[in-house]
This record gives sequence, structure tokens and C-alpha cells, in this order.
Amino acid sequence: MSAPLAGPQPVPVAESPQSGMPAVAVVAFSGGAELWWLRLLKPGFRHCLVALAQPSGGWLLVDPMAHVTRFAVVSGPIDPVAWFLAHGLLPVPVRPVAPARRAAPWAPFTCVEAVKRALGIRARCVVTPWQLFRHLTRVEKKVLDMAPVIGL
Repeated sequence: MSAPLAGPQPVPVAESPQSGMPAVAVVAFSGGAELWWLRLLKPGFRHCLVALAQPSGGWLLVDPMAHVTRFAVVSGPIDPVAWFLAHGLLPVPVRPVAPARRAAPWAPFTCVEAVKRALGIRARCVVTPWQLFRHLTRVEKKVLDMAPVIGL
């Protein structure tokens, strides 16, 4: 008989069979700014967080902030896009990608960097929530435009 594992266990997310990354995610953008220096960022794009799909149909919510990173498991069938919209956030559905197996570029730990790593994004020039929004909407538009061609 084996002893139970100590400590918190990882929460599985629904993975794409090809990449091992979550099959789908929703990044949400907020204009809230509790820290004075965040007010220097573009209004409406001062913070970001991500919801990652779980195999159970629920979502793992990752909210990286300056002083703490919060995690929440939301179980059951929920539409994160509608939930984010209802709470005043701007949601962007995305398909995470598997990055190359090498160290990620060095960058300060910010909400943007945490979300980029959760999604497998290696774009050095993306450092603000606005830049992340622009990057995601450009990349996802290309993917969605190609969906009929690649069989999605």
C-alpha cells in the first residue's frame, strides 16, 4: 500500500493530443488599476488573466497580480467568455500552442508574462496587456481564417 502524496496536486487541463497544451483558453483583459503605475498603461488594458479548459468541462482560472497569483477551479459547464463579459472584462478565446523545448526568454514576472507562459507564447516584444491583446487577436484571426483550410 503506497502512502498518499503530500501537498497540493496539479489540476489537469484539457490537452490537445498533439501538443500537450490546453486545447482552449480564454484570456481576459481589465482596465482596473490598484497600483498607481498601472495607470500609465492603456485604459481598458491594465491587467490580464487566463482561464484554461479542464478535461472535466470546468476551467482553471489563473489571475497573476503584482503581490499574489490566484488560482481557482471552476467546475461544471460554464461559458467563460460570457462570465468575463458579465464582470466587465474583455475576453479573447485562444488556442494555446506548444513552445519549443528551450528556456523561455527572460522577462520580469508580470500578468502578461504569466499568461504568455500559460499559453506557450514566446513573443519578446509583448510586454503590456494591450500588446498581448493585439498579438492574440492577430494570431487567432489567422488561425480562424485558416480553419476551413486546415480542417478545424
